[in-house]
Amino acid sequence: MLYWIIFTVLSLLFGVFLELNHNTLAGWGMFIIWIIAFVLFHKNRLAGSAWYVKGIALLGYGAVFALIVYLTWPPVKAVPAVDVKDPDVTGVIHTGNGDITGVYNADHTVEVYAGIPYAAPPVGDLRFRKPQDPESWEGVRACDTFAPMSMQAVNPPFIGSLARIIGYHDYKVSLKDNYREPVSEDSLYLNIWKPAGEVKDLPVLVYIHGGSLQTGQPWYADYSGEGFAKDGVITVNMGYRLGVFGFYADDEVLEEEGTAGCWGLLDQIKALEWVRDNIAAFGGDPANVTLAGESAGAVCVDALCVSPLAEGLFDRAVLESSTASAPDVPHSWRSLENALASGKDLKQRYGCQTADDLRKLDAETIVNEMNTQHHITADGCVLPDDPYVRRKQGIHNEKAILHGFNTEESGPFILFSKADMKNFEQKIRGAFGEYADDVLKLYPVTSDQEAAEAWAEIYGVLFFNYSHYCLNRLAAGNGIPVYEYLFAKTNRRLSCWHSGELVYAFGMIPEDSKLYDDSDRELSATMHRYWVNFAKTGDPNGEGLPVFEENTDSRRMMLFGNRTEMTDEPYMDLYAILDRMHGYGK
Repeated sequence: MLYWIIFTVLSLLFGVFLELNHNTLAGWGMFIIWIIAFVLFHKNRLAGSAWYVKGIALLGYGAVFALIVYLTWPPVKAVPAVDVKDPDVTGVIHTGNGDITGVYNADHTVEVYAGIPYAAPPVGDLRFRKPQDPESWEGVRACDTFAPMSMQAVNPPFIGSLARIIGYHDYKVSLKDNYREPVSEDSLYLNIWKPAGEVKDLPVLVYIHGGSLQTGQPWYADYSGEGFAKDGVITVNMGYRLGVFGFYADDEVLEEEGTAGCWGLLDQIKALEWVRDNIAAFGGDPANVTLAGESAGAVCVDALCVSPLAEGLFDRAVLESSTASAPDVPHSWRSLENALASGKDLKQRYGCQTADDLRKLDAETIVNEMNTQHHITADGCVLPDDPYVRRKQGIHNEKAILHGFNTEESGPFILFSKADMKNFEQKIRGAFGEYADDVLKLYPVTSDQEAAEAWAEIYGVLFFNYSHYCLNRLAAGNGIPVYEYLFAKTNRRLSCWHSGELVYAFGMIPEDSKLYDDSDRELSATMHRYWVNFAKTGDPNGEGLPVFEENTDSRRMMLFGNRTEMTDEPYMDLYAILDRMHGYGK
């Protein structure tokens, strides 16, 4: 009996693995046949055998299953632009490089054009160089699938499935996802969502995805442009170089190109130039562009707001859950000196004498260097200095800003480093140095729970919230309208963790999702209207909406939670300590 219990448990676990790993349907067929064959073999040959013989048989059972997994590993397949079987094709759009068609969404309200090249593939000799113009093509290019995500280290499929279960709580069993999403160094393509039919002079939202400048892709459902397109805002996003491919720097490439460590930013600028030159063909107004980003994408937006190369390419900015406007940028940033030294070390690790030697290596050989090369650099060309300094000098490209953060930004980042009474003081002293006593007085914790909650709040302020406070003061000081929000809505998915607000702002909460209730959908409708209004006019306010006041004194912000109303900035005392610590204003 024990033997068959072990066999049944193993079979169930194997079946779960096949599903989570998205193995092909052939794998399921082979697995079922193998179960039947093993049972018959056992009854005919192993009945009455010694326990160790049966144990060896079970090992063989597992070994054959492993072979099945290997033989039916999910293949790489391009991701469709719409989740519609045999979607209808749009009319032809004329771009500067050739004609294209897209596809319609399910109800024909939106046209989607995916995988449009905006630059030449940055491979071979073009690695670690400024993006070049794409080649033109003859005939009509079908833009109905997304281009590969930019080169990055990718986990096995079952790891991604576990992340959906543990982190997002939204994993779905499906027969349509038995494939892996493509990854390539050839990834400089953009995607466009527009209202169906003839449109003209519509506002444009260009979105930069996050992912610590190491990971991510431009087709994620939470920030699909479909919601904005339905409300009259043409939406564009793009792949851009990540990790070592997007942010590598050394003296040689700096001399060759006049820039280094900002290839990903240069890609984004190239995409904005493409939008300027081509978006009118899709019905967009190139003189009414809003640049938006979340997390590391928002850091990129902030960098482009002060880059002379991006001047005139957009009118306003949306920054969600990160900026680069603090005196000491908390993440995704480093000095040119550090960047050049890191690049020199990288060449030595791979036995390369020149940048060309590094360009000749396979992308897979150096892709794991994303951990050492994922920082924007103030290189003197793309960025003469960091945003804090540039904004203090009154330099900025945007005419209005909408920005904010979530109440539990730290959630995914401290999952395995939570605080308790034993380590709370150590964590504070490590983060604040000589200012630690001031923070400990501000957070007099008396239990493990209080310590965990206090550290989660402090971590979020350190790495996300404080930089928004700095940005708000700098923007207000430069005399531009600035609107700040605090997202605090809980739900059964990402809640108000880092990136949890995106699906609300983009109006993309799935209709059939049980992880959100009516209050979430009501809040999403409100937030989305603010974002749409801001993209259209630079002012989020509109008829029927609670008044979203400008944050002129950097103390009042819009609360998006169980209520939508103006509220006081909640972290002023901690901000005051950080101002002294970082020398804000000096």
